[in-house]
Amino acid sequence: MNTSAISDGAISGNERGGIARRALDEVLRWPRWFLALLAALILFIGWETYAAPPWTLGGPPPPQGIDFLATDGTLIAHRGPKTATPVDAAALPDHVRQAFLAIEDRRFYDHGGVDFRGLARATIANLKAGGVVEGGSTITQQYVKNAYLTQDRTFVRKGKEMLLADWIETWMSKDEILSRYLENCYFGEGQYGLVAAANHYFNVTPDELSLGQAAMLAGMVKAPSRLAPTVDYEAAAERMRVVLGAMVYAGFIDQAAADEESDPKVTPGAEEEEGPTGTWFVDWLMQDIDDDFTGTVQTTLEADAQAHAERVVRNARLGGTEVALIAIRPDGAIAAMVGGKKWTPEAFNRAVTAQRQPGSTFKLFDYFAAIREGMTPSTAIEDGPIDLDGWQPRNAYPGYYGPIPLSRAFAISSNTAAIRVAQLAGTDQVIEGARDLGVESDIPETPSMALGTATLTLKELVGAYAAFASGRYPVRPYGIAGQGEAPRHQLDTRREWAPMLTLLYNAANHGTGRSAVIGSQPTFGKTGTSQEGRDGLFVGFAGNMITAVWVGRDDNKPVPGNHGGGNPAQIWKQFMSGVKLEPLALPVKVKQIRRPVPRATMAPGEADMRGIDIGNIPMDDYQYDIDIPEGIPQLPEGELTGEPVNAPMEVEEIPERGEEPDPIPAPPRQPPPIDRGETEG
Repeated sequence: MNTSAISDGAISGNERGGIARRALDEVLRWPRWFLALLAALILFIGWETYAAPPWTLGGPPPPQGIDFLATDGTLIAHRGPKTATPVDAAALPDHVRQAFLAIEDRRFYDHGGVDFRGLARATIANLKAGGVVEGGSTITQQYVKNAYLTQDRTFVRKGKEMLLADWIETWMSKDEILSRYLENCYFGEGQYGLVAAANHYFNVTPDELSLGQAAMLAGMVKAPSRLAPTVDYEAAAERMRVVLGAMVYAGFIDQAAADEESDPKVTPGAEEEEGPTGTWFVDWLMQDIDDDFTGTVQTTLEADAQAHAERVVRNARLGGTEVALIAIRPDGAIAAMVGGKKWTPEAFNRAVTAQRQPGSTFKLFDYFAAIREGMTPSTAIEDGPIDLDGWQPRNAYPGYYGPIPLSRAFAISSNTAAIRVAQLAGTDQVIEGARDLGVESDIPETPSMALGTATLTLKELVGAYAAFASGRYPVRPYGIAGQGEAPRHQLDTRREWAPMLTLLYNAANHGTGRSAVIGSQPTFGKTGTSQEGRDGLFVGFAGNMITAVWVGRDDNKPVPGNHGGGNPAQIWKQFMSGVKLEPLALPVKVKQIRRPVPRATMAPGEADMRGIDIGNIPMDDYQYDIDIPEGIPQLPEGELTGEPVNAPMEVEEIPERGEEPDPIPAPPRQPPPIDRGETEG
């Protein structure tokens, strides 16, 4: 073994350690003030590097605002400032570049990041005037403020601005700084950068700007919202003359050229299409996005479904009523959202914000509670008069059927049966079921609760109904990809899921929701109508899409003829017939779902079905071979009633009161008339 080599290496290492210790000792002998200054310098350089990384300076304009993308990657909306188009200051015509230099920083090419001479001159002028009449910021300082700092008027921000200005000039050339400045300037009316401003106000590129146009744009930088020619042309023209005078003073042009220049004509150019800027869906998402966030947001919105939803709503004849639609996938991913007939920046989103009475769509929770308590679709329930401390609710159809199975009561939307179902299950269990399915709105525990007198949002309803499409709950609607909350609980397939599917299928296919049935996939759902047609709803699913539709008035006035099986069901069908649907793995086969059977004493000819709320849809249009041994008689040919599916009812003028919705088929016995209840079927 070569011990001498090891010894030499150990000595070499010891020597290196000794050198380091001696160097440290030497540094520690330096004056403390010098060490403090050195530490401050290191911290200062570190801060400058963090605030304005040298490797990012001089590059293209960074992305601005937020881009919202649909599931297929297409842009559905942009919010915030638009990303500026690059500008090459060195390639601009002299008069364009000089217009900005003359009014903002005529000695730009002669000083550093801070112009101390100009700062002193501005300070003296302001002191003499007793206020701020002249600014001392250089173009570099303005670029720093726009690109790296806030617009706060504080001494701290001003100090940072001055420090970073010299740092910027260390890493960037003057032409690069001027280029970035012209890209970041704000010119009013949402226009950032010289390229956007030249197009917006004069329909030209920066290379094509005339002397007057360039001077007018340069003059706007001081107060863009006030000096925009589209806002106050006289003020903009006056400011343009100030800029031309500054160009003469700087020696860029002579007085004759300034005098000869006429006031430019404002000719707005076509705006670049970057996708829609106003969507109900994006407005809703923006509520939970940080104000300082910029970048791209991948959403759950399906571009085709959204476009189809807007088209269906646009073509619906709604008269004086409003509309809302929300469609989700079984996991809660929102595929489409329409919050009203017309979007505006201040528009009220009825799909996620409006608290409205759900009417009989709330009966989902009554029957879910009953099913949980052991009832089945064939369990008999009384459809007959009921008196609760003087409150005597009645059905939307005349008379009563007596004892009928739950599936029949749910399909025809019996009010008296729903109240009895809720009482048997327990109103506390009804509320608990609603909470389990994701409803968070307040639900007063009153007898009328069973008929949907509490107010809910359409988003809550669609999430609740989605539980029976997926078999899991609660389903929370969400709009940003990857941020969905997985349902925590599984429905009992035999005791809960299959019975509820039977109820929902019969309600849609053999009850009040027949106008909504589509041909491509089995339809499950429920209608809802509040008192005097103030709210009409249809909520349901077909395939892997769950959709809720509401029609009503914002002022909550009655809407004669409005009911869940009318316009809402027809809009639902139109939408669902035009979107991509995939079959779901459900624990029932629609061919085996028995049609609900009325009282045995009712012969087929005894049912008065001329007013049934089904729309003009003959049964032979259905695509399902459903086993129906006996039951409700089908409508005879030639006696179908109701509005055609493709021609929704139109409400042009809405009086204070009007007719009730079309009745459900008349039962065999008619008790004396009683007072009207809270809601209709």
